[in-house]
Amino acid sequence: MIEQKGQVDQLPKDIRGAFSELKIGKHLRQAGICKSNGFSCLYLFQVAFLLIFRHQTWHKLLQSSKGKLFPGKDAIYRFLNSPHYGWRKFLSSLSAERISAMKRLTSDKRVCCFIVDDSIFSRNRSKCVELLARVHDHAAGQFVRGFRMLTLGWSDGHSFLPIDFSLLSSQKVTNRIG
Repeated sequence: MIEQKGQVDQLPKDIRGAFSELKIGKHLRQAGICKSNGFSCLYLFQVAFLLIFRHQTWHKLLQSSKGKLFPGKDAIYRFLNSPHYGWRKFLSSLSAERISAMKRLTSDKRVCCFIVDDSIFSRNRSKCVELLARVHDHAAGQFVRGFRMLTLGWSDGHSFLPIDFSLLSSQKVTNRIG
């Protein structure tokens, strides 16, 4: 007889340990990220998170021998693109908890600060992306297709934790592409 593995058993033990230590499920619930049926939000988040470190795409995962064990692309895309989920609140609460945990481990004399970074998120190969614009990259001294990515982070001089971010487009309609 073949045993049916649970959803959590399909993930590596080190990922399960990290997710429980970081209390990802708690932060997802606090941000209003929950589902009434189907795969749990925590499981969908874990699978999406794991793909990044395996350098794998959804298509390759679903075509693999274990592809039938994982949710389809539509379930993941609905999960990631839902306008009802508070992803910014999730990132903020997770960052706040990690910052307080890191501050307990370091000296009170260590100087901590907030960092605001204004970087270019280049999308040069894209053609039909909503609000895609020609943005001036001051570091390279040229215009590129993409967005300006504004990031707020916390640093203690050795570590950096993102707190919030926003993708900005050009205000001028003439600079927008598509």
